[in-house]
Amino acid sequence: MRRRGVGSTIGPMPNVHPTALVSPQAVLAEDAEVGPWCVLLGRVVLGAGVRLHGNNYVQGTGGPVEIGAGTQVYPFACIGYEPQDYKFKPGSPTAGVRIGKECLIREHATVHAASNTEHPTTLGDRVFLMVSTHVAHDCMIGDRVVMVNGAGIAGHGRIESDVTLGGNAVIHQHCRLGRLVMMSGDCAVSLDVPPFCTVNERNRIGGLNLVGLRRSGMPAAQIGALRVAFRDLLRNPMPRSEVVRELRERAAADGASAPALTELADFIEASKRGITPGMGKPARGSVGAGAGVSGEGEM
Repeated sequence: MRRRGVGSTIGPMPNVHPTALVSPQAVLAEDAEVGPWCVLLGRVVLGAGVRLHGNNYVQGTGGPVEIGAGTQVYPFACIGYEPQDYKFKPGSPTAGVRIGKECLIREHATVHAASNTEHPTTLGDRVFLMVSTHVAHDCMIGDRVVMVNGAGIAGHGRIESDVTLGGNAVIHQHCRLGRLVMMSGDCAVSLDVPPFCTVNERNRIGGLNLVGLRRSGMPAAQIGALRVAFRDLLRNPMPRSEVVRELRERAAADGASAPALTELADFIEASKRGITPGMGKPARGSVGAGAGVSGEGEM
C-alpha cells in the first residue's frame, strides 16, 4: 500500500489519472487504478487490483471506506456518503463502509455509510450491484449477492449470502432475507423472508428456489426435506412456535436433512418483524388476515 494525495511528497502514481482528486489520507495498493475525475475524500483504502473506472465519488471523511481486492467501481457510483436518515446529523462520525473482494459496482449504484460508529455498512465478497441499485446505511450484505437494476435495500437490512434481488425489488428497513432467497422484480417485502424461498409478489413467498439450491450443491435429501416442509408448514397459516418446533423435530429425526431444516428453524425463530407469508395464506385485508405476524400468532 502507498499513500497518495494532493500535496503528497511521494510523487505521481501511474495508476492515478491526473484529473483525479485523492485525499492525502487515502491508502492505495500499488496496482489500484483511479480513473479520470474520481474524487476520494478522507480515509479511503483501495485493495490490490481495485479499479475505479472514472467519475466515482468515495467519501471517507466521516468514517473510513475500505474497498477489497479486485473490486471494480463503474462511473458515477457513489460510496460512503452520509445516510439518508433524519436522525443523522450531517458531519457526525460514522463507522463508514466496508466492501469485500471482487465486487462489481455498476453505474449510479450507491452504498451509504453507517449511522453508527461501531459497525460499518458491509458488503461481502463478489457482490454484484447493477445499475442504480442502493444499499442504505447499516446494511449487512453477505457474499455473492446480486442486485439487479433499480433494486434497493433500506437501512439496517440483513441480506444473507447467495441472494438475488430482481429489478426494482425493494426491501423495507430492518428486514432480513435468508440465504439463497430469490426475489422477483418489482416485488417489495416489509417482513423477513426465510432462507431458500422465492418471493413472487408483494409480501408473499411462492415456493423454494430449487434452481439456486441445486446450483449451491445442497444434497438432494435436504432439498427434498425442504420441499415437504414448505408444503406442510410455510404455505398455510400456523403459529410460528409450532412451525419452529416441527422443523426441529424433523431435523432431529432425519440427520441427512438436519442442516437445512435447522437453518430454516433458526431463521424463523429469530425473526423480530415476522415472516413473509406463503401463497396459501389469506390475502391481506380479508377476514383474519395479518393477525399475529410475529410472536405466537401466525407467521
